[in-house]
Amino acid sequence: MSYRIADLFSGAGGMTLGFADQRFGGGFVPVFGVDNDSAAVRTHETNFAGHSILANIEEWISKTEIPAADVVVGGPPCQGFSLLNRGRDGDQRRALWEPYLEVVKSSGAKIFVMENVAELFRSPELVEIRARAKELGFETIASVLNTANFGAPQARKRTIVIGWDTVAVPLGVEMPMETHIDPASRSSSNLPVWKTVRDAISDLPGDAIGVDFGLKPPLDLHFGRTPTEKSQKRYRAVPPGGNRFDLYRNAPELTPDCWIRKTSGGTDLFGRLWWDRPSVTIRTEFFKPEKGRYLHPVEHRPITHREAARLMGFPDDFKFCGSKVEVARQIGNAVPPPFAGAIAKTVRDALDRAALGKNVKKAKAA
Repeated sequence: MSYRIADLFSGAGGMTLGFADQRFGGGFVPVFGVDNDSAAVRTHETNFAGHSILANIEEWISKTEIPAADVVVGGPPCQGFSLLNRGRDGDQRRALWEPYLEVVKSSGAKIFVMENVAELFRSPELVEIRARAKELGFETIASVLNTANFGAPQARKRTIVIGWDTVAVPLGVEMPMETHIDPASRSSSNLPVWKTVRDAISDLPGDAIGVDFGLKPPLDLHFGRTPTEKSQKRYRAVPPGGNRFDLYRNAPELTPDCWIRKTSGGTDLFGRLWWDRPSVTIRTEFFKPEKGRYLHPVEHRPITHREAARLMGFPDDFKFCGSKVEVARQIGNAVPPPFAGAIAKTVRDALDRAALGKNVKKAKAA
């Protein structure tokens, strides 16, 4: 059975891909996606059917008749919830879940999936979101999930809220079942262990190719920066699995003063990814190792855009549009498609059960 999906705050469309692409277990039909990032909207339009709309969601819903959809997914911008912004009272981005829920109701959706940072789970905003959803006739469940447990080669903890119309989906929806497990817990489960950095990127050339728009995937995004001699020396001073503390031990003269003064914390800064673990959370500036553990496991360079896309779970045939910085932002802000696919399966199961129940009732009535 075919179900329609709408993606709000869609970005490049990691969530859409997980729901729509059969490789991830999806099979949903994209109806529309909305985002205010023009490069991300071009990417969404390039990869998916349906309408890709460049708009501010609050302005858009005031001027348009919302198309029908069976499922609405998306992540209202999470900056207002993040630990870095915890002290910013009144951050208006926290309220963008309100127009999100308006679209859920106006589209006639039976189920919605909201994705956000882990900190949302214990925030007052989640209480408000669930209360408003209930007013609209939706029951909800919420949990913090690790994307590595669902086939993404990346440890990324996210709050997932799933809501369902209690009339249309009377049996409810369950959180997705984990498909992979931490190797440390392997003895207690028959599930395959987490996918690793090695699984995701070891087949790519060790050298970054450089920008060449004539190259075909996967080399089209396998480009790097042009490091200074000082940067190259810094990279070489960090051993496998190391970080800024190793830089200081091996080359104190190359270590920024601010790192020398900061003797604790920040263990991922200027760190190397580990071959045999999932990657750390890929963020929008993964090409800057001073921002996190973004050095290649053994090569003396940061990871490339292609490597970051692989670590997010994007297939090589997914086409990104925009400048290097715009594409990096799309990758870092995305929902890992394998994770989205796991959610799509549990949503499809719920919709199928609801449809089967209705058909049984009709048959009995006849």
